[in-house]
This record gives sequence, structure tokens and C-alpha cells, in this order.
Amino acid sequence: MENISIIIAGVGGQGLVLATRILSEAAFSQGLDVKTNDVVGLSQRGGTVWGSVKMGEKIYSPNILPKEADIILGMEPLEALRWSHVLKEGGKIILNTNRVYPTPVLLEKEPYPEEAIEALKEKFEVIEIDAQKEAEASGNIKAANTILLGLVSKYLPIEDQVFEVVLKAHVPPKAVEENLTAFYRGKQYGN
Repeated sequence: MENISIIIAGVGGQGLVLATRILSEAAFSQGLDVKTNDVVGLSQRGGTVWGSVKMGEKIYSPNILPKEADIILGMEPLEALRWSHVLKEGGKIILNTNRVYPTPVLLEKEPYPEEAIEALKEKFEVIEIDAQKEAEASGNIKAANTILLGLVSKYLPIEDQVFEVVLKAHVPPKAVEENLTAFYRGKQYGN
């Protein structure tokens, strides 16, 4: 099995740390070697946050160099764009289309880079999904990151039952069924 490198890019409050933990624990539970890290310094202010998960037979470092990532899980389009330099040729971007506008855009000092985000489709395989809308249809709008985990799971060597066990361990008991529904809704997206 080849190693798989994933960057998870978003802004504070989107559940990125939990998504990183669930991905890494699922890979570990599947018997893969896993290395992970995340940076969340500005997360409480809606700032940029990111995580990396590398999985495979033997992983030596969680760091993902430019042109090395297989997948970017973009919880926000601008953040996916910021990290596109690490994606290898032929890589995938799973892109939540729900935008979180940064302060310069809100103050009308800078435009939101719609054209640059759209141009990603010329270089990479971009799979767009409105994760909030899909989560709401699953019964819990807070499960948007679980929708995205379901979608990314289609491209990982991890059994669904493993994800189920890890999800059950990390979401509140009252939200387990909604999160499992969200996971499978994301997994079926685009089929």
C-alpha cells in the first residue's frame, strides 16, 4: 500500500481538530501507521487552522511537503486554495462550498478569490459539496465535518465499521445516530 497524505484546511469552529483526530484514529484502528499534527493558534478568532494526517505501512513524519499531498479536505474554499501548493499532480480536493469570509473581505478591503478557487479545477480533481446543507438534511447541521469525513473515506483504505466505532467514541451519545447518518450521506455523495 502506498502512503496517503491528507491536509485538512479550515477556519476556527469548523471541527477540524476533531476531524483530524477521527481520521487518524480510524487509520490506526485499521492497522495503519499514522502520523498527524494540527495548528490551531487562531482558531478561537475564526482564523486559519490546519491539520495533516499521513497513513500507510510506515510513516516517519507528519509533515507534508509541497507537491506531496494526495488529498486536501477543504472545510472552507479559501483555506483549500491556500494549501493547494502542497497537492501533488492528480491530487483531489474535497471542497466544502460554504464560505467563511475573512475580515478583509467583510470590510470590503479585499475580494474573496472566487476565480482562483474556480481555477483549482483546471489543475486538480475538485469534488464540491455543501457540507452544511447535507448535514442539515442528515438531522444535525453541526455534523458538516462528519459529512466531509464520509466523503473522504471513499478514497481511504479504512473500513466503514472502523469509522463507526471511532465516531461513536468521539461524538456525544445523543448525536451518534445523526453523525452516522451524516457519515454515510457523505460517503454516498456523488454516487
